[in-house]
Parts: sequence; C-alpha cells; structure tokens
Amino acid sequence: MKIAHVVGARPNFMKVAPVWRAIEKEIVCRQILIHTGQHYDVNMSELFFTDLGLPEPDYFLGVGSGTHGVQTAAVMLAFEKVVMALKPDTVLVYGDVNSTLAAALVCAKQIISVAHVEAGLRSFDRTMPEEINRVLTDQIADLLFTPSKDGDENLLQQGIDPEKIHCVGNVMIDTLVSLQGAIAEATVEIPSERFLLVTLHRPSNVDHEEKLKEIVETLAEISREVTVLFPVHPRTAARISDSGLTLPEGGNFQLLDPLGYIDFVALEKKAVAVITDSGGMQEETTYLGIPCLTVRANTERPVTVTTGTNILVGGDMKLLREEVTKILSGDGKTGEIPPLWDGKAGKRIAAVLKGHQG
Repeated sequence: MKIAHVVGARPNFMKVAPVWRAIEKEIVCRQILIHTGQHYDVNMSELFFTDLGLPEPDYFLGVGSGTHGVQTAAVMLAFEKVVMALKPDTVLVYGDVNSTLAAALVCAKQIISVAHVEAGLRSFDRTMPEEINRVLTDQIADLLFTPSKDGDENLLQQGIDPEKIHCVGNVMIDTLVSLQGAIAEATVEIPSERFLLVTLHRPSNVDHEEKLKEIVETLAEISREVTVLFPVHPRTAARISDSGLTLPEGGNFQLLDPLGYIDFVALEKKAVAVITDSGGMQEETTYLGIPCLTVRANTERPVTVTTGTNILVGGDMKLLREEVTKILSGDGKTGEIPPLWDGKAGKRIAAVLKGHQG
C-alpha cells in the first residue's frame, strides 16, 4: 500500500509531521512525501523539515511562485506525472494552499482516493483564495478530517456525506505538544521580559500600501509602551521594500529574520500577546493561553474566538491599541482549549485510514 502526502507551504509541514509518524506506527505501507515547492526558502522550508524531524521529500516539484492560476496549474502538471508513475492508494492533502486543491483535482481525475486534513474550515469570504481552495477540496475529497465540530457542521450544510466526515482534532496542536521539550530548551534570544510578537503576511494587509503603513505606524505607537518583536515574513519584507516604507527599527521595535518553528513557538509562549493575521497562530495561542489579536475581519477558525483566546480586530487600529492596553493591564481575554486538541489527532487519522485500508 502507498500513501502519499502533498505539502507546499510552511503550515503544511507542521500538519504532516504528526500524521506521518502515526501512520508509520499504525499502518504497514510505503509513505511518500511530495513537496511541491509552492513556497521555498531555507528558513521557511528546509529549517522546518529539520525542526519537525521529517524525512527529505521523495519528490520536490519546484513549482515556485506565481499568480494563483499559474501556481495551481504548475502543481497540477508536475504532480500528475508523479501520480501516474507512483499510483498511490491514498493521497493526503493539508490545509488550504494552492497545492492542496491542485493535488486533489489531479487525484479526482485519476480516480485516486483523497483525504483532506483540516477539512471543513470556513471564513465565508469568497474573496480569499484560500476559501475557494477549502470549499473545492472538501467537495472532491473522499475522507474529510476536521479539527473541530464547526468544521463538521459546515460540511454537512454543504451536502457532504456524513460518512466521509471524521472529527479528529487539530494536527497543529499535535506538533506543538510533541515538541514541548525542544521548545523549552530553545536558545532563541528574548530581549525583553514583556513583549508582543507580531506576524503579518496576508495580501489583505500587506499588499495595500496605505493599510500596511497604518498597521506599522500603530505598532510603532504600541512599542512606546511595550517591546514589539516582528519576525518579517519574506512576502511582507518584499512589500515593505516595494512601498519604500521605513520601519522604526531599534529600541522597543525589533525586526527579526524568519525563525524556525521551535524558536518561533519559544517566543510565542513567552509573549504577553500576539498580533497576527496567521490562521495557525490563532490556534497555537488558544492552546497556549496567550491573548491573540487577529488583524482580519473574519476567521476560518471561529472556535479560537468562541472558545479560545482570539479577538478579531479587523482593520480597526484604534481597537487594536485598546485591546493591547487591556492586555498590558492584565485584562486580556482568557479562554479554554477546544475538545480533541490534545495531541492525538494524528493517531485518530491513522486509525480511520487503517479502517478504510480493508
């Protein structure tokens, strides 16, 4: 039996690692790791494979960047050749990146079983390319592994066969739990006892010069009260450079190079709060009990708001400043860990796959 995993971007690596290990223990099969190269940077890719203990990919497709259409098509063309040669029994796709939809489409046309890990998430915002990827992948997939009950509800409302749906918990949390020891021993420098950790990369924030300027100016104001650490995503760095925007570097506002997963979470655990537009960080902060201020108008992870520590501030910089003030005064939002976010999602996925093996 052959089980292939398709990854293309940083969040995928964190999701595939616990599933790979669980299958290795539970199912007699050959596992194949296929890296599309949708995002490729030493800090954003190779370092994550090292941190997560993943093997070198069996295939690296090297599709690179491009428009959504070009990138999706490039993955389909390259992946189809691999699939036709390998003839895998099952292909696991992860999350909502272009590689996920592209691989699912190829498999559907080749009559190969597709399992979608992190299925059912919805922002209900069709202007987000990721939302299109989620909806279409879920329609194609044969097995849908959801991280929370709202995912099940979304799929049922869209007419998905209930027998395809399996609520298994959050594989991102599996990775976080499994690496707690390494995270505790991380040697990343922490320059202040109290600091906010910032990440920004979504086009809705960084592709609009005026909006990016407003966010950065607000962060500069906040840095007068508390240290702001900003590991700059390559995409964000490029947009800042293109716009000619000067960041107030130094002192309480510190720019960092992109970090590996272990070093990054080590900072995240010690932060007073996180300001982000990342989906994964909304989940991590909810598990860690760290207040999270999300610079987005919506989220495909509403359980982090209803149950966890997340607050959506959208583009309202006045609200962002107010929430930071609350957090610094000890009145930040608290929350609970959602059901099944216990580090065992990978095992549940492996058990379902094993059941379908026969």
